[in-house]
Amino acid sequence: MPTNSNEIGPVPAIPRRHLEEEMERYSLEVFEPKSLPYQTKSLCPDCLLQDKEVRVIDATVYEEDGKVMMSKTCPDHGDFKEIYWSDAEMFRRSMRYWFKSVGIDNPRTECEDGCPLDCGLCENHLAHTALGLIDVTNRCNLRCPICFANAAASGRVYEPSPEQVLEMMKNLRRNLPVPCPAVQFAGGEPTVSDNLVQYVKWAKQLGFDHIMIATNGIRMAKSVDYLQQLKDAGLNTIYLQFDGVTERPYLEARNQDLRPIKDKVLDHCRSIGLDGVVLVPTIVGGLNDEELGDIVRYSIENRDIVRCINFQPVSITGRIDYEERQKMRITLPDAIKRIEEQTDGLVKADHWYPVASMLGVGRALGLMKGVPTVELHSHFACGMATFLFVEDDGTVYPITDVVDIEALINTLGEVCDLYAGRSMLAGTRAKLKLLGFLRHIKKKNFMRPIITSFLKKGSYSSLAAFMHRVIMLGMMHFQDPFNIDLERVQHCTINYATPDGRIIPFCNYNTVHRDLVEAKFAEKI
Repeated sequence: MPTNSNEIGPVPAIPRRHLEEEMERYSLEVFEPKSLPYQTKSLCPDCLLQDKEVRVIDATVYEEDGKVMMSKTCPDHGDFKEIYWSDAEMFRRSMRYWFKSVGIDNPRTECEDGCPLDCGLCENHLAHTALGLIDVTNRCNLRCPICFANAAASGRVYEPSPEQVLEMMKNLRRNLPVPCPAVQFAGGEPTVSDNLVQYVKWAKQLGFDHIMIATNGIRMAKSVDYLQQLKDAGLNTIYLQFDGVTERPYLEARNQDLRPIKDKVLDHCRSIGLDGVVLVPTIVGGLNDEELGDIVRYSIENRDIVRCINFQPVSITGRIDYEERQKMRITLPDAIKRIEEQTDGLVKADHWYPVASMLGVGRALGLMKGVPTVELHSHFACGMATFLFVEDDGTVYPITDVVDIEALINTLGEVCDLYAGRSMLAGTRAKLKLLGFLRHIKKKNFMRPIITSFLKKGSYSSLAAFMHRVIMLGMMHFQDPFNIDLERVQHCTINYATPDGRIIPFCNYNTVHRDLVEAKFAEKI
């Protein structure tokens, strides 16, 4: 362990340009919507999976029978065709809310070979890191067929030293203009590491506002004392693998029925007062896509500690023929429509908005505080989200019954533009804009905390009261070799830190770089 390992101070402040010197940069702008068909760049899956070669090829995104498809041709392996989004109209609607983010001011790598090989982040990356991931081990206490990584399959153990993990965290905190505010320890199964409690302590000391562990929950279910240690160290959120409410998804995807484990983790969280649980279902066609509504109901029943569900349509990382892929493949619109059907219309398809639609929340907060703040961003096709508001008596309202989302987006844009345009009395006028927005709130008791936080130039911690009244439904479709769109990667805000000082977008890491990083730093078993 590093010298003086019990106390690690915050990363020294790095000089950064003051907002006043670059205010024009913070106008809220939307990308020009694309017209189908359009061209992008992708990878040849056979070159990657069969020949272990990264070959960038042209790809066309186009509409066919109301769906959005991707086609691409490799000179050696021929033609490939893959579904991109199953609903072209929803695709076009999402494009309208694709706001431009502030990128990274201190890239770690230069552009030499192009995306995806220059990851680090490079100067062409168009967003900053909102969530940093650190794989603390690739060892696991399960053997899941759908896992991104495990030591048994790779034949090697990747487990960075404590010194390397500490430096990876420091590297994330050095990001400009916004130090990475959140870190997630992942794997493998991170609780297999004997150093995890120490890592959580260091993360807290380094200034991360939000500290998460992605876990199957087995060790936490066995020991409430272990969970208490993590909470005492600074853990905010358990990112809990949760594939359904019946035994079948667990037996087929995880090789054992883990439902009692999940229930026990929630019981232990309750007993120690850890009320930040995110349920993480990996959605596989024909396996658990009929249980999405039941998962929503499970979260409502456990709303005292469950803050969010993050649905993840499966990424198909291995070699598999087209017909089998189509059986497994679920795109964002597929899952959203199933949730509408399975919740009897409680959560409708038009309640969902792309992640980037809420970019103005972070930007407006930052402008009112005078300090750049993390922005919720992604490519419009990467992720969608909505909220459920829950009364004390259990009555549930979708977000559209609580607030006018279009009015919220427009108001945040106006607040940002007041500052970006250096308008006279921008702060006072921004507060008046937010007060005027109150007329668009249908249930003011839900929204009062978030408006108050803006008016007081608050921090994210001041939104806690608001978040404890809601359940967030998120959905992120991570890419695989068959459907990867390198334009999407440029907008990624979920990034892996690696021992060699790089910060790599999620989909590029799991599609291209994971094997390279593990081969460089792992030990064979």
